[in-house]
Formats: sequence, C-alpha cells, structure tokens
Amino acid sequence: MSSKHKKEIQAYALDKRKVQAAFDQAARSYDEAAVLQHEVGKRVMDRLEFIKIEPEVIIDIGSGTGRLSSAVTERYPDSLIYSLDLAPEMLNYARKQSITQPTGFVCADAEQLPFTDQSVDMIVSNVTIQWCMNLEQTFKEFHRIIKPGGLLMFTTFGPDTLKELRSSWSGVDQHNHVNAFFDMHDIGDALKRIGLNDPVMDVENFTLTYQEATGLMRDLKAVGAHNVTEGRPHGLTGKQRLQKVIAAYEQFRMDDGLLPATYEVIYGHAWAPLPRGENDMGDSNEDGSISIPLSRMRRRMGVKK
Repeated sequence: MSSKHKKEIQAYALDKRKVQAAFDQAARSYDEAAVLQHEVGKRVMDRLEFIKIEPEVIIDIGSGTGRLSSAVTERYPDSLIYSLDLAPEMLNYARKQSITQPTGFVCADAEQLPFTDQSVDMIVSNVTIQWCMNLEQTFKEFHRIIKPGGLLMFTTFGPDTLKELRSSWSGVDQHNHVNAFFDMHDIGDALKRIGLNDPVMDVENFTLTYQEATGLMRDLKAVGAHNVTEGRPHGLTGKQRLQKVIAAYEQFRMDDGLLPATYEVIYGHAWAPLPRGENDMGDSNEDGSISIPLSRMRRRMGVKK
C-alpha cells in the first residue's frame, strides 16, 4: 500500500467519540428527517420476505430509534431480538417510543460486539457500517457471533452518496467535509475474505430534493450525519465559506427548480458457512420461497430487486 493511500485512509478515519455524540444529540430529531433511512429499512424487510427462516436470536446492529427493530420483532414474534447501538440516547429514545419492544437494548460498538461466539442466528443492520472504521474487522465480528448457517443482512451508503455536496465543498477548501463511503465491490470482497458464504450485493440510487442547500444541511444535522472524520477541519465553519458552498451547489439545480442530493444505497447479504458435509438445502414452497428450520438454516433464496 502506498504512503499516499495510507495518508488518505488516515484522513478519513472516524472519531468514534464524535460519532456517538452526534447520534446522541440527534436522537429526538432523527425520525422526522430520516425519510430515506426508514424507506431503506422497509426494503430490507421486503427482502426478508423471500428468505423463510426461523431464527431464535436476532441482533439489529445500529438500531437507532428502533424502527427496524420493531418491524423485525413483529415479523419474528417468537425470536429473541436485541437492539444494539453506539449511542445511548438513541437506545433511550427507542425504549420510550417503540410500540413493539425488542427483547433488550445493548449499547456497544459494532466493531467490538459483546456477544459470545456463534450465539446469533441473524444480524440485520441498516445504513450503519459506514460508521465503522475497519470494514473487515467489523465483518469478522459479525462472522464470529453468527451461528453456522446464520444470515447477515445489511445496507450501507456507497461512494456516490452526497456527491453534490462533496463537489461543492471541494471548490472551497481541501479538507474532508463529507464522510467517505465503502465501494460495493470492496464490501463484497471483504465478506469473502473473512469467510462468509454466497455474498450477494446490489445497489440502488435515490435522489432527495431540496429548495435550498441549507435544507440538506439541516437534515444531515438532524439525523446525526455530521462530518466526523479525523481529517475534518476543527472549529466553526465560517459564514463566508458556507456561502461559497451554497453558491457552488447551485450548479446542480435541476429543470424543476430543485436541488438534488444523491444517495447510493448498497444492499448486501451473506451466510455463515455450515460444518463441512451438512446438506444446506431448504424445503421448497409453492410460492417459490424456501423454508429453512432453525436446525438447518441454509442459503438464500433470491432477493427482490
């Protein structure tokens, strides 16, 4: 690895204390602004419709205000379901707001999970792993706690996310103002390297629109998506520089008069390998899905595009 590449990686290293503080602060404003995150969570649940499994233990990693945890709890009422998040205020808010409560709430880092080896049947994680510094280490932790034949289902943001905002800042200074995001192929390769089976990756692009660039900035603050890279500029952003960014963003204004904000959403799932020699096929149903009892949770059926 070149020294230049190492420098770039270090510049985008995340300050986990800042990540936690940002999401703690955003706990009460998150749901109103997180329209995209909630929509992607619904699509995760749609994809799970095609995978008929009977998990005993499920963890929602990066559970935030608990929307996905509640949906998973309704889908799998007989399962033990744990909401895990780095930000304690997010968990406190979820505990107070969720109508359908999971089994428990756990405050922990996704890169250092407080669960024993092979203790979990399914992990779900919605737009969270972009807040992890070491992608491969994160997946190793996921692999460590998933039982043989267990499922990992996740989403994250790809490199084109907020490309307009990144471009607008690039003409103002050379600091990192937008967090870096993993490429879909790098994510798939990392899943393979750590030993998870049959990784399936696909991508979907969303465009949110705003009257003004300041509306996007307010939404990012409301969901806790601050710039928390270690290469970020310190101190307050000057009014003059902010006005330059707003002016630069105008180049993206569309024919309908609105400003776009692109989000590249990456969907992925993979399976923990079974002991050598075990049959891994489930039972086919008339609707084309596959039913997989806990005693032999097996590989995927297709995922809805």
